[in-house]
Amino acid sequence: MNPHLELLDRPAPAAPADLTLRRGAARVLIDNWTGASTVPSRTLYPHQWSWDSAFVAIGLRHLSARRAQRELETLLAAQWADGRVPHIVFNPALPHDAYFPSPDFWQSTGAGRAAGAPSSAETSGIVQPPVHALAAWLVHRADPAESRRRGFLARVHPRLAAWHDYLRTRRDLDAGGLAAVVHPWEAGMDNSPCWDRALRRVEPSPPGTFRRADLDHGHPADRPTDLDYGRYVRLATEYREAGYDDRVVRHRFAVEDPAFNALLIVSELALAAMARELGLPGERHTAGAAELTRALVDRLWDEEAGLFRVRDLHTGTPVDERSVSGLIPLLVPNLPQEVVRRLHATLTGPGFGAPATRLVPSYDLTGHAFDPTRYWRGPAWFNTAWLIERGLRTHGLEQDADRLRTGFLTEAGRSGFAEYVDPSTGAARGTRHFSWTAALALDLLSADAEASAPRASGLKESGLKGSGLKESGPKGSGTKEAMP
Repeated sequence: MNPHLELLDRPAPAAPADLTLRRGAARVLIDNWTGASTVPSRTLYPHQWSWDSAFVAIGLRHLSARRAQRELETLLAAQWADGRVPHIVFNPALPHDAYFPSPDFWQSTGAGRAAGAPSSAETSGIVQPPVHALAAWLVHRADPAESRRRGFLARVHPRLAAWHDYLRTRRDLDAGGLAAVVHPWEAGMDNSPCWDRALRRVEPSPPGTFRRADLDHGHPADRPTDLDYGRYVRLATEYREAGYDDRVVRHRFAVEDPAFNALLIVSELALAAMARELGLPGERHTAGAAELTRALVDRLWDEEAGLFRVRDLHTGTPVDERSVSGLIPLLVPNLPQEVVRRLHATLTGPGFGAPATRLVPSYDLTGHAFDPTRYWRGPAWFNTAWLIERGLRTHGLEQDADRLRTGFLTEAGRSGFAEYVDPSTGAARGTRHFSWTAALALDLLSADAEASAPRASGLKESGLKGSGLKESGPKGSGTKEAMP
């Protein structure tokens, strides 16, 4: 039997409409599989992307735990010796002009040699949000017997620990206890209005010095502007010329992003769970999660705004923009009760409540920079919806999580698994048949999906008990004492 067809026919008790959606999502992942990993899109993004692969593995675990493991193993095989996991691993079979910036722009095997770039693979030199340990733990739990048989956790745990060590040391640029991002692409929310102020300090590379391959497959109204792209190129060029060495380069763009650090916290807890599964001490990871949580609240929480702010490290001040990044820390289990209450109020208020789709816009609907079609300046994304849905369940806000889950599945199916949608109309934007949209739809559809059912594991298992952080959740919310 064709193994791809076998994946499509895996039993999954569900309503007929859900089965149709499930088969459609599985087909997207099958079509975008390259034999070792999954491309986000065959047209717009034809290589392997870092956090995309983590989200893909979360969905793939419901079709094939072995394939989900391989997705993460392929990515981690391109890890640098300093611990960083690059945001792109290039497919050598594709021509360089298939995507820009291309391998000959990043020059990882040459410019990145001192920082430990692999000689066997061409990669970018920057990173993306650290959702990988969470993904690896969920993949393990999908089929623990297969995971143990293959030694999956034993192989990925040290690599993931090195990845977190890189972020918590080399990227703690302000010595404030949080990881900084040094390029808008690293936050995963490329052209968010949160970066506008910091980017104004960057002189853009002239348009004639690079060619935007993204416009061959994406509409200009959806994509970042040429001015934005020129600044992205300048920052990446300066990083490359400094040998990708964070100890040497003077980063003209350096911010602490709440979503990036929230994912680091949750992934630290996942690393602690992995360590215990392997019979290793996990205390440093639970302690790390507690330290990061305190720093997140102390440095980035804005009580008046009711969300977390980006912090510009050049000015030492918060950025006065309201982005979905500021809501994603709902994922963090041990937030103070009042923080959870205020985040919930913001999420359901006029700035982020999009009743037509029940999704979460990437930027405040009432904000000065809101644009319903342009990438991260307003459209609703499916990966951020999945993260917030999971965060709502973490704090016992089941009804809101159910509404978001329903909106996610409705819009994913209606849009043809689009990259993102207009939050007010649901109109599909970006590319279609997008891998993480399909993968996370599979996760929410699956009967045993972690994100669509209350967590069974408690604080003791998660390593949060005794962390010194106050148990979170609004009064009467029935907060889950949860492993991420």
